Amino acid sequence: MTQFTKWISAAALGAMASMAHAADDLTLQLKWVTQAQFGGYYVALDKGFYEEEGLNVTIKPGGPDIAPTQVLAGGGADVTVEWMPAALAAREKGLPMVNIAQPFKSSGMMLTCRKDAGISSTDDFAGKTLGVWFFGNEFPFLSWMSKLGLSTEGGDDGVTVLKQGFNVDPLLQKQAACVSTMTYNEYWQVIDAGLTPDDLMVFKYEDQGVATLEDGLYVLEDALADPAMEDKLVRFVRASMKGWKYAEANPDEAADIVLENDASGAQTEEHQQRMMREIAKLTAGSNGALVEADYQRTVESLLSGGSDPVITKAPEGAWTHAITDKALN
Repeated sequence: MTQFTKWISAAALGAMASMAHAADDLTLQLKWVTQAQFGGYYVALDKGFYEEEGLNVTIKPGGPDIAPTQVLAGGGADVTVEWMPAALAAREKGLPMVNIAQPFKSSGMMLTCRKDAGISSTDDFAGKTLGVWFFGNEFPFLSWMSKLGLSTEGGDDGVTVLKQGFNVDPLLQKQAACVSTMTYNEYWQVIDAGLTPDDLMVFKYEDQGVATLEDGLYVLEDALADPAMEDKLVRFVRASMKGWKYAEANPDEAADIVLENDASGAQTEEHQQRMMREIAKLTAGSNGALVEADYQRTVESLLSGGSDPVITKAPEGAWTHAITDKALN
């Protein structure tokens, strides 16, 4: 064999080895913009946890004009972060979304109200205007109002629903008695705007018994039928949960990693560190596997929507332990 031939053979073997070890591409669609709400994924990317699993992960931020379910349906992502009410509603309408992991154990959803608007308990909601997020985020609220026996069509015996933007302006400007907030984000916007905790009444969905699962990982059913994709998802979930547990233990470092990935430059260190510490409370207690009792609570809440429930029947095949069983054991 000539030296040239040996060189060609070595080069070919090297190329084949490189191809054999090429990282598998996977795209994750976030539910919202780059922020500490998604810190575990950015930590996994920054710390090389995905790379260690042979994955080349692309994280796509969301935003007010991005519907994660539509991105998933259109093939724009392999996995999406979504709240279970929106996922189950989409599934009932024909989009076969499946929950493969549940990093968030608790809900951060709240209704934050002004005491000077006459709100001291849920009995005071009647006749008031309440700010509500839509785009799938309204489902837990509608279930809650149904449980309280309050119409969402207005009037003295019901509540007037104000379609709230992703800000707290209606509360600050007294256009609404209450607005939707998350424990880790908008509530602190209210505080930063000058109101104090003593000025506010806060109703956590968890405390009201209407909390639904948030920020789960979802794929389409077809992905689970493909052994190669299933293998990628197992590695993705394993690395992601490693990222989440690191973020829980190191919230300030995780917040800094998020800031490094924020192309908008809109986030601040103080806000992201505070958010990451609050998010850590929601992921605490989860190893990534969906707890069936939490799923059933969510389904029961969504079915209790009176004449207009979020879903009309108990879903089948809406979640699986197939991925987490392999990823976590």
